[in-house]
Amino acid sequence: MASTSSGKPTRLPSHIDSELKEKSQIMPLPMEDQPNLHEIPIDSESVPSSLAAIIPILRVANEIQKENPRVAFLCRHHATEKAHTMDPTSSGRGVRQFKTHLLHRLDREDDKIKCTLSTNDPEEIQLFYQQFYEENIKDAEHRKKPEEMANTFQTATVLYEVLKTVVPSWELEEKTERYAKDVEGKKERSKHFNILPLFAIGVKPAIMEFPEIKAALQALRNVDNLPKPRIHSTQGVPDDSSVMSTDSVTSVNDIFDWLSSIFGFQKGNVENQREHLILLLANMYIRNKQSDHRELDSATVQKLKDEIFKNYTSWCNYLRCETNLKFPPGCDTKQLELIYIGLYLLIWGEASNVRLMPECLCYIFHNMANKVYGILNSNVHPVSGGDTYEAADHDEESFLKEVISPIYQVLLKEVKRSKGGKASHSRWRNYDDLNEYFWSDRCFRLGWPMDPKADFFRHSEDVIQPATERDNQATAGKTKPETNFVEVQTKPKTNFVEVRTFLHLYRSFNRMWIFFILSLQVMLIIAWSPSRSLAAFFDANIFRRVLSIFVTYSFLNFLQATLDIILAWNTWKNLTFSQILRNILKFAVALVWAVVLPIGYFGSLQNSTTGFAKFFSSLAWDWMNRSFYNYAVLLYLIPNSVSVVLFFLPPFRRCIERSNRISFLMWWAQPKTFVGRGMDADIFSLLKYTAFWIIVLICKLAFSFYVEILPLVGPTKLIMETPIDKLQWHELFPNGTYNVGIVIAIWAPIVLVYFMDVQIWFAIFSTLFGAIYGAFSRLGEIRTLGMLRSRFKAVPSAFKNRLAPLAKEDSKREHRERLLDRKTIAKFSQVWNEFIYSMRMEDLISNRDRDLLLLPYSSGDVSVVQWPPFLLASKIPIALDMAKDFKGKDDDDLFKKITSDDYMHSAVIECYQTLRDIIHALLEDESDRMYLRNICYEVEQSIEHNRFINRFKMSELPQFSEKLKKFLKLLLAESENFSEPQIINVLQDIMEIITQDIMVDGHEILEGVHHTQDGKTEQRFERLAFQLTLNKSWTEKVVRLHLLLTVKESAINVPQNLEARRRITFFANSLFMNMPKAPKVQNMLSFSVLTPYFKEDVLYSEDELKKENEDGISTLFYLQKIYPDEWTNFLERIKDVIKESKEENREKEKMEFIRHWVSYRGQTLARTVRGMMYYKQALELQCFLEFADDEAILGGYRNFEIFEDHKVFQDCAQALADLKFTYVVSCQVYGNQKKSDDARDRSCYINILNLMLTNPSLRVAYIDEREETIQGKSQKFYYSVLVKGGEKLDEEIYRIKLPGSPIDIGEGTPENQNHAIIFTRGEALQTIDMNQDNYFEEAFKMRNVLEEFLQPRHSQCKPTILGLREHIFTGSFSSLAQFVSNQETSVVTIGQRILANPLRVRFHYGHSDIFDKIFHITRGGISKASKGINLIENIFAGFNSTLRGGFITHHEYIQVGKGRDVGMNQLTLFEAKLANGNGEQTLSRDVYRLGHQFDFYRMLSFYFTTVGSYFSSMLAVLTVYAFLYGRMYLVLSGMEKQILKNPSIQQSKALEGASATQSIFQFGLWMMLPMIMEIDLEKGFRTALSDFMIMQLQLVSVFFTFQLGTKAHYFGRAILHGSSKYRATGQGFFVFHTRFADNYMLYSRSHFVKALELFILMIIYEAYRQSSHTSDLDRFISFSMWFLVASWLFAPFVFNPYGFEWQKTVDDWTNWKTWMGNRGGVGIPPDKSWESWWDEEHQHLRYTNIRGRVLEIILAFRFFVYQYGIVYNLHIAHHSKSFMVYGLSWLVMVTAFLVVMTLPMVRRRVDTNIQVLFRILKALLFLGFMSIITVLFVIRRLTISDLFAAILAVFPTGWALLLVGQACGPLLKMIGLWDSLMELARAYDYIMGLVIFMPLTIFSWFPFVSEFQTRMFYNQAFSRGVQISMILAGKDKIKIN
Repeated sequence: MASTSSGKPTRLPSHIDSELKEKSQIMPLPMEDQPNLHEIPIDSESVPSSLAAIIPILRVANEIQKENPRVAFLCRHHATEKAHTMDPTSSGRGVRQFKTHLLHRLDREDDKIKCTLSTNDPEEIQLFYQQFYEENIKDAEHRKKPEEMANTFQTATVLYEVLKTVVPSWELEEKTERYAKDVEGKKERSKHFNILPLFAIGVKPAIMEFPEIKAALQALRNVDNLPKPRIHSTQGVPDDSSVMSTDSVTSVNDIFDWLSSIFGFQKGNVENQREHLILLLANMYIRNKQSDHRELDSATVQKLKDEIFKNYTSWCNYLRCETNLKFPPGCDTKQLELIYIGLYLLIWGEASNVRLMPECLCYIFHNMANKVYGILNSNVHPVSGGDTYEAADHDEESFLKEVISPIYQVLLKEVKRSKGGKASHSRWRNYDDLNEYFWSDRCFRLGWPMDPKADFFRHSEDVIQPATERDNQATAGKTKPETNFVEVQTKPKTNFVEVRTFLHLYRSFNRMWIFFILSLQVMLIIAWSPSRSLAAFFDANIFRRVLSIFVTYSFLNFLQATLDIILAWNTWKNLTFSQILRNILKFAVALVWAVVLPIGYFGSLQNSTTGFAKFFSSLAWDWMNRSFYNYAVLLYLIPNSVSVVLFFLPPFRRCIERSNRISFLMWWAQPKTFVGRGMDADIFSLLKYTAFWIIVLICKLAFSFYVEILPLVGPTKLIMETPIDKLQWHELFPNGTYNVGIVIAIWAPIVLVYFMDVQIWFAIFSTLFGAIYGAFSRLGEIRTLGMLRSRFKAVPSAFKNRLAPLAKEDSKREHRERLLDRKTIAKFSQVWNEFIYSMRMEDLISNRDRDLLLLPYSSGDVSVVQWPPFLLASKIPIALDMAKDFKGKDDDDLFKKITSDDYMHSAVIECYQTLRDIIHALLEDESDRMYLRNICYEVEQSIEHNRFINRFKMSELPQFSEKLKKFLKLLLAESENFSEPQIINVLQDIMEIITQDIMVDGHEILEGVHHTQDGKTEQRFERLAFQLTLNKSWTEKVVRLHLLLTVKESAINVPQNLEARRRITFFANSLFMNMPKAPKVQNMLSFSVLTPYFKEDVLYSEDELKKENEDGISTLFYLQKIYPDEWTNFLERIKDVIKESKEENREKEKMEFIRHWVSYRGQTLARTVRGMMYYKQALELQCFLEFADDEAILGGYRNFEIFEDHKVFQDCAQALADLKFTYVVSCQVYGNQKKSDDARDRSCYINILNLMLTNPSLRVAYIDEREETIQGKSQKFYYSVLVKGGEKLDEEIYRIKLPGSPIDIGEGTPENQNHAIIFTRGEALQTIDMNQDNYFEEAFKMRNVLEEFLQPRHSQCKPTILGLREHIFTGSFSSLAQFVSNQETSVVTIGQRILANPLRVRFHYGHSDIFDKIFHITRGGISKASKGINLIENIFAGFNSTLRGGFITHHEYIQVGKGRDVGMNQLTLFEAKLANGNGEQTLSRDVYRLGHQFDFYRMLSFYFTTVGSYFSSMLAVLTVYAFLYGRMYLVLSGMEKQILKNPSIQQSKALEGASATQSIFQFGLWMMLPMIMEIDLEKGFRTALSDFMIMQLQLVSVFFTFQLGTKAHYFGRAILHGSSKYRATGQGFFVFHTRFADNYMLYSRSHFVKALELFILMIIYEAYRQSSHTSDLDRFISFSMWFLVASWLFAPFVFNPYGFEWQKTVDDWTNWKTWMGNRGGVGIPPDKSWESWWDEEHQHLRYTNIRGRVLEIILAFRFFVYQYGIVYNLHIAHHSKSFMVYGLSWLVMVTAFLVVMTLPMVRRRVDTNIQVLFRILKALLFLGFMSIITVLFVIRRLTISDLFAAILAVFPTGWALLLVGQACGPLLKMIGLWDSLMELARAYDYIMGLVIFMPLTIFSWFPFVSEFQTRMFYNQAFSRGVQISMILAGKDKIKIN
């Protein structure tokens, strides 16, 4: 008891008080210097996770602090006691600190805070509770919203809980108890809700009044006829031997409660899926409803059931088992369908990581549905409402513990074996392996309930524990079993093994490689023929040789069959008998053919040969005399013939593959898998992409034959016939014939180019076809403001046709076209103006630009369309000049000139009518109005009777115009400058000019109006209604008229901002593109947006804005220079807002505005949220356009508040928007950020909270980690939580317990998406990354793009993923950013366009795509998540969708924004991630299956747009190596000198010609082609050409050449060794200088080492080559090689800010030396020590297998060639060919290395007293070395060139030894040589660093180099700003006037 009735203040309990005293002695009191401690609230959100239960108490305490501090104190007091009860020993993380802080606070407040309502605590809290109830709860449900009632009841519940601890039971008043009972009875119905307050108390929101919601809710609540669950228990009666049974029947409210009572689903899951299903049903019903019927129709439920269970039905058919979607005779089918749907959603909603295993979910549902059917079918038919059934006593976590947790434990233990994804994929089972376990009927061996001893649950580490123990561990998040492990046999993989080998490329795409290899063989045979022409194909001998391709074909097929067995060996234990039989038979058959065909072919050579024509013509008639080989070939080709037939019959093939009855027909052709069946495209698409590839292949093969192969055959023959007798070195194979070494050296790069250049041809033709398709799609028709002005009149009509669906009654008003036109303009103006206003709020345009762009709402006052002023710029002045200078006599001539320009005609009429209306409204005197009407009458009559020129003097119009401008300006003056007399005077002047100067008979009007009152004459136009200046509508007319009169011709270029221009022109252009007509909002598909967030920037803080880098540049200053116009617009926008705020708050508000301005230009969550919330704004505006009446529409959207029913309408519009749109941000660590002490984490939490408070529709999902003490042990529990913004804090909506940490299983992003996807709503789901943005005008087109899901297709297949266009908004940051922006733009436009149509191989690329949500949640989700293999998780969603029968499209009439990295290092990290990911894709089962299941041409498209692109990049690099190593072999061996004696060979440049193809790849020209073509298409040829030249001047080729090395390195390493990982790039602005050491760490092994190797190769080649004459082509090849070397060495420094500034260079050198010299060790990061970096750089070798180590050693052997070749070319060798020369070189090198390696070791070990002896030793060694050199110079004729050559020989050899040592690391560590190897590596890195650093130092000496770099490669505005910043102090201080 905390208090008694004595009235004494509440004291701390003794046990807590003693704890407080004890703690106060060991730690200082927090905040002890705060004098007003009681005014500072305890942060209720930073409570330790183990004390989460006290959070509501502390929230209430903070809420009532000001109202009643004493009751708030009592709440904190109760929270303290409760915390002590929950964790008495303070063992939880952070509990001790928190309790201490709270106790100190209570100790100080206890005596200071007094009661205000009474004299003691019990009375105080009772009175406050009663007061709170009467004010906030009593009768409040009829006036408060459900959200308010939820907060109120939560507060009341907490207050009563505290009250019971303070007030003794005997002192509780009857009123208090009555109030508490009322609260207790209603609190369950007053909870925070997501969208639908289903059971909430309060004023019903509009969404609950929708008939569709009511119908869905009614259908779910139809449970009266269901058997009620009855919990049965027995008790023995003491006085009787009989047993008494007690039953309790569980009450259920709806289907979800009924299912939960059966299976034990969590309450949060039930509530979440209940709302999910209601919204799904309501949205589908509202779209399909045919009448006003209020009951949910069966068709809607049937359609939803079919969509949800399509995969389950397919699974059952595949396993040949009956589905458990059973419907007993006479049952309520609709009700049972809803039960099944609800059951599946509940399983899916609680499945956690198992959601990524769709067939596992099918198995779970299959058994649980069977139980449901059993319960229903076991009762009397038909089921009556009184029936019950006996149910087990489930708690709400039963399903989690019994079903999900065991499977989760399997996943967790498997992922532990992966060692974080670093272990070989073949050693552990990933998501796919475990899911594919359920593709076999053996999954039914698991039983139900699942047997924990089943094979599925067994691991390689341990025997499965008992179920109860495993459940406890799973629930607690424990992962370490407490039982002893018993080793068992390793579990095999399922269906596929991801072995690290390049052979996967052949295995997955064997048809492509076979085609190209056979084509190469045919071309070589023909080129080798005497005629060397294609006609040789018809020659008998040549044709016989061509037939040898089938021998090659058999060998290649045998290789494929062998790989299928070897690479899948680890799956054999899991294969079915039919699968094993198929593999063995295919291997046996391939082996037989590989033997039979060669034998048959060589046997056929003995027979008489025959020609091509004779072969086929006599085949049928002379079949008895045909050779065995011919028939063997025909028999061999039968499967291929069948494939060809099926290729042209895709429906038949699809039927075969999907049918279980006749699928045996495909048994031999492809392995039977659940996915990948029936993926064939429709015949129309097939013909399109087939034609595309036929053209590409014809061009590629023709080029290869005539340019690469044919020119080289002649020289090759000569080389093979040329005897070579004089070599420069010791020939290892002296008996070789035909000069095979030379032939290989020459042909190796040609062959590599042959396999690589198809990528270039594909790029060329895909660019051309993409451009043509884009042109037909009408892209780029409006790309300039001039084009926009010329077609703006058609824009409203296009808007009506695309975005404004007409009501039925409107569509029938054909006789009222004028009204429809006016209404169309009015509707268009609403959208257009909101678009303009949104750009103004984004500061893209100024106030003046806004006024010039706004389109007035149509009204009846003006008879013409009121176009935006920017279209009417200078039209009035020009018309005035035309009238003034008009010399004709006829009105028609003048009017003809004016009406020839439609805009001028509209402007003149509008100007006249508006001026008339303005003055008429301003005049109060009726006689003045009569005067004005007479003037207007005279004007109109003059025009009508064609006498206007005669009745009016046109020469006086300029005078009238000037006065009118002055008059309008005075009317618009600010209040302090507003002068009524001056306005009257000017108006009188205007009227005088009209009547006396302009009108010929104006005096007649004056005489006709007698203005008298009481006999006194007054001055005219004195009585004006100046109060009109406060009327918004009238003022807008004045503003517009003033603009029409004053706007100059320059206004036609409005807006000036390039981004604003781009958005306006794209929006206008998109309205003319082919898009589905937008449906009404109520009929559109509902959708959600999901954004994964980790720890990225949310909103920049003030410190981050002002923080300067080492060069004195702050982020704010940088952006001010990058966006100078937007900064000016921003200052203009906030000027008035700042003025209106209080003086003391101005600086704070100003900084808050600036924070948002900067954040909206970065890649922040705030920017993304702002963009996505445009969807809701667009929907609300569309609701207004659809439901408002004509008067409201013509009055304007922004003026709607003046109507009486606007509040009701607004609520309805918001409700409809909520029904259709949901936005969920998955802030994975939001819960940890709440409780974190880190300043940045707390800032992120506060900013995310503010986003929720600002955007009520925003939802945040996060993973909450809580600690709880169970049986004295602290255990962790994990929850998926959904929150929304409340009044001041977030409010929890749903909480769903998880089996463990979800992010521990797979990759971060997909797991983050997976945990939050259950909180999304709707039928479609858009995935938006954290670096994306959206635009209001594009959000308006979302209804159109969603209609694509319902559009009929050729294949009668609905799309499952809609791809959207993206705009890269980071292109203005630097030249690098521009390169990447243009490249990415071409990828997401022309690239995706051609992939979707005609190639049909577009997948999901992780950005703005829209998913068919129901399709994907039943098939594994929107991404895959296995560690490592799914590194690029997004594209696997596209793979999965395609394999499961999905259809992916791409649409460019809508776009979203996207940011990219802007720094060199960040771009490289991103490219490395992509290359790693593509390397992992190469190993994946998805790529293998797609490569086999696609037809041949679609497979080609798939290859060259995914992994093939990266492999081609690697081939391009390998071509350089092959070329240079081949040339080095020729020049060092002396063979080049021998073969060049033949003039024919010397004149042949075939090799150079073929190698030039590689340069196209190297320079990135194939990547620039689509970029330039897309710019040409959308911006015009001149802009494209200009951009191309500018990018070349900015060294774009250097950048692309550098990126080529990045792709090749990381792609190859990923396949060989793994080491793939997520690489965070930062997504910031990056204007800082990167240190040399940082660049060296990142690029040393990927670029610098390879560049130096090529550098040495080029030096050797140039030094030893024999040919003195070089052609232009040869010089081009040499230039391309040198260019590649320079790019790989210096690109990071060229694109590094201040890379050539002298002071930076000096600092970099100092930092480099420190970094190289620092020692490594545990805890020392790589950026601090070379040793730590070196250890991490070769970490991949720790996890690679023996195959990877052997390959590393083999690749290292190439460096030994240098020494072998060079030593024989030394002068000191005297042309000796003896092998002893090479042996002596090794002796010299080993001696030198031993001396070099020994000296440091000796130095460290010698005593300091004998250092003199050590110095003498070094001196002697130096003298000895010099003596030996001198002797060699004198005696052996050693030369200086020999010394340099020796260096070139020794250094590669040492590097080879280093690489071999690293590969043999464990062995060297065992024998103690690892440290020596590390010192050798340090020496090499020192030397390489010096070689690279020297040119940088030289360039840094010249200041102009640095200035050139800054101005050339970075934004010009920023460059100017940098120069200014070096001169001016205080350069980036913010000054806002």
